[in-house]
Amino acid sequence: MASNDISPAALKRFIVRRLRLDQVEPESIADEAPLVGGGLNLDSIDLLELVVGLEKEYGVKIADVTEGRTALASVQSLAEFLAARRPGA
Repeated sequence: MASNDISPAALKRFIVRRLRLDQVEPESIADEAPLVGGGLNLDSIDLLELVVGLEKEYGVKIADVTEGRTALASVQSLAEFLAARRPGA
């Protein structure tokens, strides 16, 4: 079932839960901070896990690497990407 909340705060909680980042407080993630090469230091396995989770949780697929780079640049860019591509949007 797709989640209704695509706010940056909800996405931060999703990222922390999905990637099991127990040591990270969702509120500590800045909306515009890069997800790759930023404070979370996500790697390719983390990104793959996020992409799979986004499809399951939000019903949105990331089609390719180029789209993924744009969508997963930051929490804010991810929120905008999901808002534009959600079923029924």
